[in-house]
Amino acid sequence: MMLIVLTSEREIEKEANYINELFKNGLEIIHLRKPTLNIEGYRTLLHKVEAKYYNRIMLHQYHELYHEFNLRGIHIQEQSRLDLGDNLQEYILDYQSKGARISSSFHTKEDIKNCQVDFEYVLLSPVFSSISKAGYKGKGFDVTDMNKFVVGMGGINKDTLQATFDLGYSGVGVLGGVWNFENPIRSFVEIKEKLN
Repeated sequence: MMLIVLTSEREIEKEANYINELFKNGLEIIHLRKPTLNIEGYRTLLHKVEAKYYNRIMLHQYHELYHEFNLRGIHIQEQSRLDLGDNLQEYILDYQSKGARISSSFHTKEDIKNCQVDFEYVLLSPVFSSISKAGYKGKGFDVTDMNKFVVGMGGINKDTLQATFDLGYSGVGVLGGVWNFENPIRSFVEIKEKLN
């Protein structure tokens, strides 16, 4: 089962150290999502991450940095996907032709089924009530009937892993389950060990 960590939306002191440490502890993929940072902020953060881990980083914003840092790929957020409209396929093919992996976010199963584009994987949320967003109620989406690689998000922690698996997900995306704890690395390791 794939385990992805999304960075916290807020800026965290010594965040690059945490990111390096997560990778050292076996994190496969991190989604870099920092809505408050401009492109220079992204660059600064990326320069502090050890270059050997660049092939495990998916970018949510400033996709052009994919080439500059030779990252794993790009993530197309729901609004960006809708904004691209008829240009979505062309946008994706352009990045894929340069070796990028592509993922995207969804908030309903129907939208995943109706999307004509094949992503490496899709994030579907919220599966359970969110840990990081108050009032973001879980929908308990069951994806056992879908033949896509769906990663469940929202309320994922070591206690909800089995339930996520039972609902048919191929992976989990964790945000609050890591960053809302005093020791994010220990939280991650506990989730990873339970997953294994």
